[in-house]
Amino acid sequence: QVQLVESGGGLVQAGGSLRLSCAASGSSISIRDMDWYRQAPGKQRELVAAITSGGSTNYADSVKGRFTISRDNAKNTVYLQMNSLKPEDTAVYYCNAQILSYRDYVTRAYWGQGTQVTVSS
Repeated sequence: QVQLVESGGGLVQAGGSLRLSCAASGSSISIRDMDWYRQAPGKQRELVAAITSGGSTNYADSVKGRFTISRDNAKNTVYLQMNSLKPEDTAVYYCNAQILSYRDYVTRAYWGQGTQVTVSS
């Protein structure tokens, strides 16, 4: 069974930093794209950053220059380094991964449980 487990959220003052991690587990799998989304209260879930299996990255305009997405393919883990945090970055952050199962050669999307990031002013 494939699982995504996130860690690293918390409370930080504006201008501070946090690092989120998301580890995928399962057998006979290959991790494709990995993304971070966030959802603030009363708002739709939005894409924050994405990284392909080859390492190409993409960011939302609101986080460019402040957030960095990276991955360790050997550990099936994706990271989100968040610097210069602002109160408007407050949200639940979700990891998403496109994972190929070698059992049936189907790629499926999986979500982590979410981790709360709160930035105080």
